[in-house]
Amino acid sequence: MALTLYILYNADASIMGKLNYGYRKLTAAKDQPACAACDITHGGLRLDETKEWKAIKQTIANEGVEIKQLHRDELSDELKKFVTDNELKYPVVLSGDGSSDLRVAIGSEELGACKGDAEAFIGKLRERGVLKRVNESFL
Repeated sequence: MALTLYILYNADASIMGKLNYGYRKLTAAKDQPACAACDITHGGLRLDETKEWKAIKQTIANEGVEIKQLHRDELSDELKKFVTDNELKYPVVLSGDGSSDLRVAIGSEELGACKGDAEAFIGKLRERGVLKRVNESFL
């Protein structure tokens, strides 16, 4: 079965969730983003995905990896249980092949270290072997 990346946002999809996120984003300290995954995929307070994220997402898809971007209130029971059982903080990126073999691909603090940079995000996935390494001589 193909690998799936689950990007789990530290926000809810509802209107109130979006308003709450906006407030947290505007009042959060710079070193503690309201949702580092949101910063990577949407550039913060935008409703649409950034051009950079769309390009990275296509690169990941070209490697045969499916991406599911989910808010806290959109998680399946299996994903909720994994997050709870492992005492994970949102946002977090999980990976799995759909047969209950979930694992943490990138934790919350590591997402924050990306500082909203989609290239840094894909670099971390490659470092961890979640995605194939690119031969740097071809770059």
